Amino acid sequence: MSTHPFLQRLAATPLLADGAMGTMLYAQGASSEQCLEYLVLSRPAAVSEIHLAYANAGADVLKTHTFGANRVRLAAYGLADKVRDLNFRAVKLVRDVREVSGRAFFIAGDVGPLGQRLAPDGHLTEQEARDAFREQISVLWEAGADLLLFETFTDLDELALAVAVARQVCDLPIVASLTFAEDGLTYNGIAPEAAAARLQAAGADLVGMNCSVGPAAMLRTLETLHAVAPELSVSVMPNAGFPERVEGRFYYPSSPEYFARQTRSFLVNGARLLGGCCGTTPMHIRAMRAALDEHLAGRSELVVPAAVAEEPPVAPKADYGVTGEEQPTDLLRKLRAGKFVISVEVDPPRSFNAQKQIEGARHALRMGADAVNVADSPMARVRMSALSLCVQIQQQVGVETIVHFTTRDRSLMGLQSDLIGAHALGVRNILALTGDPPSLGDNKQSTAVYDVDSIGLVRIIDRFNQGVDLAGQEMGMKGGFTVAVACDPTRSDLVQEVDRFHQKVTGGAHFTMTQPIFDARLWTEFLRVYEDRHGAFPVPVLIGVLPLQGHKHASFLHNEVPGITLSEAALERMRKAGAGGRQEGVKMAQELLLELKELPYVQGVYLMPSFGRYELACEVLDVLQFA
Repeated sequence: MSTHPFLQRLAATPLLADGAMGTMLYAQGASSEQCLEYLVLSRPAAVSEIHLAYANAGADVLKTHTFGANRVRLAAYGLADKVRDLNFRAVKLVRDVREVSGRAFFIAGDVGPLGQRLAPDGHLTEQEARDAFREQISVLWEAGADLLLFETFTDLDELALAVAVARQVCDLPIVASLTFAEDGLTYNGIAPEAAAARLQAAGADLVGMNCSVGPAAMLRTLETLHAVAPELSVSVMPNAGFPERVEGRFYYPSSPEYFARQTRSFLVNGARLLGGCCGTTPMHIRAMRAALDEHLAGRSELVVPAAVAEEPPVAPKADYGVTGEEQPTDLLRKLRAGKFVISVEVDPPRSFNAQKQIEGARHALRMGADAVNVADSPMARVRMSALSLCVQIQQQVGVETIVHFTTRDRSLMGLQSDLIGAHALGVRNILALTGDPPSLGDNKQSTAVYDVDSIGLVRIIDRFNQGVDLAGQEMGMKGGFTVAVACDPTRSDLVQEVDRFHQKVTGGAHFTMTQPIFDARLWTEFLRVYEDRHGAFPVPVLIGVLPLQGHKHASFLHNEVPGITLSEAALERMRKAGAGGRQEGVKMAQELLLELKELPYVQGVYLMPSFGRYELACEVLDVLQFA
């Protein structure tokens, strides 16, 4: 099984994390007397604004605003019962910023020390500490963090305990960071190489140093560590120097330019994850971004890993015959030739920037995808138009797309105009859908059109493929669209679903794509009911496969997302997987894919990533190499 996407990226190139959150909040007027973590509920826009500033500055990793969001620290503010609310909302804020910015950064679930000393030096028992860490880590994992960052720990025993708990709870990558003094030792005199060895033994993937000192002192500690352990990769996040108190406020002296100058020294001494701590701002991170990019430009082996050093992609071009009639799409040719087709779904961003989605499509192509599906504002939430993202992917990645095309937002005239436009832009694979009603989404005042449903849309596209529009007007040539329709083998009333599906496929569809299923018997039962009522099954099938992230993710999909139904066996298997839920979800999807691949009419897979984790979804495809 492949390593986690964060660790893969880190192995390929150094990554840049964000800077201080508290410094920025204080600059906005927050009080040092209040619980800063509570601002994710009371002033979420202020927190999101800071996250967005760091994203726009070029950070590859953004920390959640959860440093002190554990039950022990929160108890001092009477908020011990808010651990779940604060951590879950904090992750969601960063996820929303990722959508808005369109940048493909990782979300680090930020965990700080508990704020009380462990027994026998203090009053906090080991079990109380374990329970507090387990509670916070579990929520961060469930909410969709990509990794865990333990930072600003002064006590090695406490940090090692926290890392060990995390390893029991989940399988996320772990960055474990201590503070070191000017002399290069922890507060209780432990050398960095000894601390690193202990943290790795506890389960940390990356050890680090942050806070307490500025870049110069931290570089000295890093140089010492690098001299005795040159193979060690380290996380480095210094303060912006020693603060000076002026009129009740702390001011940090280190400039962004100074941080930029120190960046190369950090890199050559083993730093793989860089960022800033107290006193650093988006300006510091932007300066480090420029320095990091300049350093990498001089070391091309870090910039372009062998796996992606290839010729620039060429966008699919229209193929016209001598009569001027559009030839079949490559996707349809593959289906007709009997190839097992792979498609990966991409949701358009809720922003003007589609970088993350384009990178996801590029990764899917490298993993063997034949096409990329682009959803049309799923769950009726406002996003970039599916067609515009399809065009960007085809032009920049060079892989065919399948546009999800709904009748929800278009009149009969609009449907036909957009289809003509899609054809002109080279997008000819259409998944005909009715679309989720606006009442499900975030613009409830929006009104639906629904002049026709998906059945009517298939017939309109079929008319285009015959060379005429709905009114019978000649189009000058036949459209050459490849038409897909949806089916849902998980429906309780299979007779109704089968009959409706029959109307769609007989209207001119070339293949079908199912909702995600988690039990192969659902497909065989759907097929049996169809053949009993309508005879031989008419089209190839791409089966929907959605790798689960964990038991709570599975439960959420099953109980709250329309069109997704899990079997009891799948739910139970995810419950038993516990901390290994992510890899168990991939394993379940692989087992299902191999089983489905042998069933009648199944001629492909339609992978659906969760939380935009395209790398994880594509791990499912590894199994096909040995099938």
